Amino acid sequence: MRPLIGISTSRRTGWRVYPFIAFGVWLAGGRSVRWDSRREAEVAHVDGVIVGGGDDISPDLYGGDLAVSAVLDPARDALEHALVEQAMGQGKPVLGICRGAQMLNVALGGTLHQDAYTHYRAERRVTVLPRKDVHVEPGTRLADLAGTGPMRVNALHSQAVDRLGEGLRIAAYDSWGMVQAIERVEEPFALGVQWHPEYLTYTRRQRALYAALVGAARAGILCRDQLPAVEEAAR
Repeated sequence: MRPLIGISTSRRTGWRVYPFIAFGVWLAGGRSVRWDSRREAEVAHVDGVIVGGGDDISPDLYGGDLAVSAVLDPARDALEHALVEQAMGQGKPVLGICRGAQMLNVALGGTLHQDAYTHYRAERRVTVLPRKDVHVEPGTRLADLAGTGPMRVNALHSQAVDRLGEGLRIAAYDSWGMVQAIERVEEPFALGVQWHPEYLTYTRRQRALYAALVGAARAGILCRDQLPAVEEAAR
């Protein structure tokens, strides 16, 4: 059983990013379909959702200030905000990658730092190579998945989580205190990482993120398949 995962991408860059994310899903035992703001996207037709990276999120969604360097896509904002809300409402798992982590936070009522590196006075590293260290918080779902040892990741973002959305907690920081991962405390499964695991699938710890999403999607299928029998037995 290969759960179907809907992957939302940028209209501009999704064509080159989607194959990497889809490969991670396939390695974890899933299959995928690509979404963007020009394509029909319906959470009811999939078993889980990945919100991919690329583009900045408009501060109009949370009342923030616009950074001059921001690259916006209002149609994508609307699509992915709705996807996260629908997934939570339907009990389907979500993995947020970079922008996707930020959208997970915003859709659940949180806010962002539009220019995170200026706010934290942090060294800016823009690379798909694992050249940045993050600290994973003990006792989190991320720690259970990938361990608590220092994690080397990549970095392509300019925004970062500020105030947490409802039901979320911080799962990882970098050395400047910038949030690098967030997760939902309760079910359904929802994890957002600031880095790009699709370029790091050669590492066991990054493959574990995809495995967790696909595993949660598979568990959801089994629960939905068993529900009619449970309801019939209760009559």
